[in-house]
Amino acid sequence: MKLRELAHSRTGDKGNTLNVSVICHDARHYDLLRKVLTSERVKAFLSDVVLGDVVRYELPRLAAFNFVLGRALGGGVTRSLALDAHGKSLSSALMDLEIDEEAGSARDMHLKQIRKAGAELGHAEQQQRAAEQ
Repeated sequence: MKLRELAHSRTGDKGNTLNVSVICHDARHYDLLRKVLTSERVKAFLSDVVLGDVVRYELPRLAAFNFVLGRALGGGVTRSLALDAHGKSLSSALMDLEIDEEAGSARDMHLKQIRKAGAELGHAEQQQRAAEQ
């Protein structure tokens, strides 16, 4: 099952740091997500984009988590050439995380490879545009 089936997300940015909040649709899912949605797993899943630390803050009364992702925005909104300088698509990408641990690891690896290929293509396009200017 995908994370999006149990939760939704919101994002915010400050400089090169991205905040991703994951909010359970139903508070009964909080304990499950508390076990499987670790900082390490989020960092591994988004490792092609998130170059810094990932810190998880638990908000049990809200049945939510706030992840602070360091060095995630290519230098920040005013410095990055990325199409998504605010990091909004990263929260959507995180919602593709498989919650079932056994099925999740293979699926996570596949999605990571797809994102990496897309990031490499985007980087090459940015370099080409910069060279043309």
